[in-house]
Amino acid sequence: MRYIMKQKFLSLTDSFTIQDAQGNPAFEVKGKLLSIGDKLDIHRPGGEMVAQVRQKVLSLGTRYRILRDGEVQAMVKKRRFTLLKDKFKVEMHDGAPDIEIEGNILEHNYRFERAGRPVARVSKQWVSLRDSYGIDVADDEDDVLILACAIIVDMISHDSD
Repeated sequence: MRYIMKQKFLSLTDSFTIQDAQGNPAFEVKGKLLSIGDKLDIHRPGGEMVAQVRQKVLSLGTRYRILRDGEVQAMVKKRRFTLLKDKFKVEMHDGAPDIEIEGNILEHNYRFERAGRPVARVSKQWVSLRDSYGIDVADDEDDVLILACAIIVDMISHDSD
């Protein structure tokens, strides 16, 4: 499935709209204004919350939790000490194989792999005034999980800019 994720232009928080390949609204991501650490909620167009992203503030390194139905589904960690590449690990809490994310720091293009198999690709689109990404998710993958990971990668990448 292909998605287009766009950061909202004049927003005080990290907020995104996510559309499917046909331009239909698929998800809305709303950040919390006054919070310690990043907090975002991912909703379907009708308002149903499908996931939450929470930064783990008191930890070594940058870490985010992805929650579904109040339970931690995964922990996303940025790997430190990588040369010219961003690397992240998505530790799954449900027994599924972990996801490795690797990308180009300057171009903001990322490849997601699970057990050596490609599961998603994120590419920054440079023709927009606001951050805009194309996200391709493999058919057998959890779209919401991959989208949440893409949002986290975007937030971490901009924190280091």
